[in-house]
Amino acid sequence: MTINHVFYTSRKLAESLAGNPYMAVISITDPTTPEARLDPLFRHVLRLSFFDAVPADEFMPALPGLFDQMMARRIRDFVDEIHRAPFAMSVMVHCEYGVSRSAAVALFVEAFSGAPLEAREFTYEANPWVIERLQALCPDLDIDIPAATAAHERRVATRA
Repeated sequence: MTINHVFYTSRKLAESLAGNPYMAVISITDPTTPEARLDPLFRHVLRLSFFDAVPADEFMPALPGLFDQMMARRIRDFVDEIHRAPFAMSVMVHCEYGVSRSAAVALFVEAFSGAPLEAREFTYEANPWVIERLQALCPDLDIDIPAATAAHERRVATRA
């Protein structure tokens, strides 16, 4: 296993981090915002731009700016390339607020690579449309979205 850890976060936090050549980044922004300003020491970066949206009707044509199969393939190919690297790497996924899109993609990276996902229990708001598109591309993967109760349980657990 070359992907050894998966993280997801907000754009603000991702832009504040010092770069690390052993951390790949999947950078997700809105189509109406500029690219995230990431430290140049992040050498493996996939940049995507799509809205945090779910189609209102499966029979309507896809709206511009919606996550699609081409983006899903780009994610799969990027993660596969990182996973086949000859050295261990972690993967950080960020979106504007670090809640829905980044959580969905991070859950995919976890399922694809088998690497542990940090703060997994908080991914319960993962964008279902993104999950569905990634699941359709890799139907053998089990992309498991945790229940919201898991986050509550962690918040109320006694700390050591």
